[in-house]
Amino acid sequence: MTGLRALQGRDAVFPPDEFADRQARLRARLAQSGAQALILLGPENIFWACGRQTAGYFAFQALVIPARGEPVLLLRTLEHTGAVNSTWLDDIRTYGDGQDPAQALGQLVADLGLACVALERAGWFVSAVQMAALEAALAVTIVDGSGMVEPLRAVKSTRELAAIRRAAGYAQAGLEAGIMACGVGVSENDIAAAMMAAAIRAGSEAMAMEPLVSSGPRSGVPHATWRRRVLQPGDGVFLELAASHDRYHAALMRSVWVGDVPQEAARMMDVAQKALEAALAVIKPGNRCADPHNAALAVIDAAGQGDAFRKRIGYSMGAAFAPDWGEGAILSLFSDQDRLLEPGMVFHLPATLRSFGAYTVGASETVIVTETGCEPLSDLPRAMTIC
Repeated sequence: MTGLRALQGRDAVFPPDEFADRQARLRARLAQSGAQALILLGPENIFWACGRQTAGYFAFQALVIPARGEPVLLLRTLEHTGAVNSTWLDDIRTYGDGQDPAQALGQLVADLGLACVALERAGWFVSAVQMAALEAALAVTIVDGSGMVEPLRAVKSTRELAAIRRAAGYAQAGLEAGIMACGVGVSENDIAAAMMAAAIRAGSEAMAMEPLVSSGPRSGVPHATWRRRVLQPGDGVFLELAASHDRYHAALMRSVWVGDVPQEAARMMDVAQKALEAALAVIKPGNRCADPHNAALAVIDAAGQGDAFRKRIGYSMGAAFAPDWGEGAILSLFSDQDRLLEPGMVFHLPATLRSFGAYTVGASETVIVTETGCEPLSDLPRAMTIC
């Protein structure tokens, strides 16, 4: 154990005071629930609260944050060294392979003398079967702790914003390489490899979702990924990538056309750019999350392209683990979203129009909400690249 203590916080993404502040804010919210502790199960929320990160988050883990006292992390024995290395926690407990993690959590809660806990039920990697086992093993009163962390994650700290800015630089390097790689006879795999290699060389760590690279008719299919297709004259190419720094992500999307651009595709590209500009113009403190979407939709509808859109204009960005690079479950830029925009919020705005099954055109920006407007994190031209 002495040797492990020397590793404590060695690879932590932030110093202890960042996490102490977050935990204090969580305790203030916890006090309103009447519970004696909050149990977090989602990897993003656990990371946000204590810095714990690993590729092994598929194995059960739980962070117990008491109303009084220090947090306790429970995880698989194999993950213990990594948890010491990535956090400042003093109390890390484990369960062995072959042991029931639900029973281990129940014993931990009993050891802490808790009678009422707020349990996060919305963690991505806890099945309905496992949740039932957890609730049975926790011989205490349980209240729903879901959604307690997310409102605190919406506005980023200075350190978080610095990480996102760096991630944005990596994403731009990847997109620039992907655009340069496009041409007749080049495969989607070649383009994806160029994008990922450039982003990783620039500094990106593991991405929470794979890049989106599709060409020709496949580019008109939402969320299509590379599949060995070779680019032909007349193909549209859709490129989107999110890169990461210390788990914080920034995304970027651009359009390419191989050869002559059809008139309708060019018109749709123009509308998409104007919609993005309209959305960015109303991202400022005091406006609602619905306002950028409504501004973009007004441009799109006026051009008769509503059926080519069919989605929100943007979503929050921040700390992410696979399978999603965004925080759309926290904040969306969409109709009827009344939360007010605040300085320090971060959004990705993919302004895309699709001829479904034929092609997609558009551009995106990741932006930080500032005191007076928003700060786009790329300077990559938004116009369609023709090669």
